[in-house]
Amino acid sequence: MHEAGKLFIGASRHPDDRLKKPEYLQLSLANRHGLVTGATGTGKTVTLQMLAEGFSAAGVPVFCSDIKGDLSGIAALGEPKDFLLKRAEEIRFADYDNAAFPVIFWDLYGEKGHRVRATIAEMGPLLLARLMDATEAQEGVLNIAFKIADEGGLPLLDLKDLQALLTYMAGQAAAISERFGFVSKASIGALQRGLLVLEEQGAEHFFGEPALQITDIMRTAPDGRGVISVLAADRLMMNPRLYATFLLWLLSELFEALPEVGDPEKPKLVFFFDEAHLLFSEAPKVLLERVEQVVRLIRSKGVGIYFITQNPLDVPETVLAQLGNRVQHALRAYSPREQKAVRTAAETFRPNPDFRTEEAITLLATGEALVSTLEGKGAPSVVERTLIRPPAARIGPLSDEERRQVMAQSPVAGHYDTDLDRESAFEILMARAGKSVDATPATASNPEQSPSPWGGTRDAPSSESAAGRWKLPGFDPAEEEAAERQRSPRGTRSTGYQRETVLEAAMKSAARSVASQVANQLGRALVRGILGSLKR
Repeated sequence: MHEAGKLFIGASRHPDDRLKKPEYLQLSLANRHGLVTGATGTGKTVTLQMLAEGFSAAGVPVFCSDIKGDLSGIAALGEPKDFLLKRAEEIRFADYDNAAFPVIFWDLYGEKGHRVRATIAEMGPLLLARLMDATEAQEGVLNIAFKIADEGGLPLLDLKDLQALLTYMAGQAAAISERFGFVSKASIGALQRGLLVLEEQGAEHFFGEPALQITDIMRTAPDGRGVISVLAADRLMMNPRLYATFLLWLLSELFEALPEVGDPEKPKLVFFFDEAHLLFSEAPKVLLERVEQVVRLIRSKGVGIYFITQNPLDVPETVLAQLGNRVQHALRAYSPREQKAVRTAAETFRPNPDFRTEEAITLLATGEALVSTLEGKGAPSVVERTLIRPPAARIGPLSDEERRQVMAQSPVAGHYDTDLDRESAFEILMARAGKSVDATPATASNPEQSPSPWGGTRDAPSSESAAGRWKLPGFDPAEEEAAERQRSPRGTRSTGYQRETVLEAAMKSAARSVASQVANQLGRALVRGILGSLKR
């Protein structure tokens, strides 16, 4: 049943249940994205496993999330169970054999896979605002924070870096507002509380270093098969917003990092987005527009995105229109919304004169689906009622010991498992604040100004104690006057904000950062992509 350049999905049937023909997904059109939908218990997870196995066998790396833990069995040799052998016989799958596939397990919490991290700077303000459910005003403050960090040479790596920068901004709100527009302490305080909530929800495990390298999810095994990256998401699903934002960040990283390749013979990577409704639920309009743009443009970079969800209504129409390869499992039609979902699903298929698509969707058995894939020059095939082929690997989860063995043999074993805490915004700001406090002992001994845990004072410093404030280039009058006197041979002074001061100070900070291995971060932070993530 294997054909070059095609992925075998199953076999379609006539209305009288006679075998009709094998159904394939063309690898050259697999980057045109896809959709797998169906009610709970209809076989979506097994279909996902079957597709992942097929892409891996064709040499295509795969990334997928394991919501219930069942998908981990793809790393183990399958068992010749009766119902699997019966299905293989029904669809005349003579080549069916059991196999195990090369797998790398990932986990944001480091419990069931290698740690997955991203830096705050890589996440960018747009996705971070989505993660924090920030208002428009709060998102504006986040954008200003990232701008200050980029220009001031302040690497934002983890939550404490952003917290320290926001604390600085609260003390310098007036000066920052003069340049960037009004920055309220209320918005800063709301963001600080949002960071506290993220920390309590476990987001501190995600933000930090070493950050995930895209090349590590685009590996091929020595035998030529694509490596399947499986994200353990059972615990992650306790925080659905973090789950959706992480996968969206990963998509944006792929989009920014990969070159244009047009339509390759097979995808460079296939990305399965399970529980896709979490991505679109309550997402702001601007984010939905960016997601639509990424889905539309990432195809030319050789990446195929496959959304898995229960209801086709979970995916916006603008995104749904770009998903060319469809696998529709059974839907129930008990409520008005479910009936609408059935009609919507039926209308997206190219009709088959042998049956009514809308009726067939409600009658499909477990492991059976309506399948329509792109063929020829990219036109969708006529929808067919199809028996899905059985997976070759184990159906069901690995034991804890089996998972540890796979992780120990992983090509990234030991690389991501230890936290790296290098000098970043928190340490730089703490150092600057500490120097200022040391230089002004009179201020520190003032009983009316109790010491701040951040190294300054809780009360707003007066003009006499201005040295006790944190300083960033472009926001301190004394620094600006000194820089102006150095530039002018006559010692004349000019008023207003000096752009050169920011650039010069940023260059000095960058030079210091080279010595502490931060230069790479600074260079990348200056250019941001479509979703606000860093361009590599």
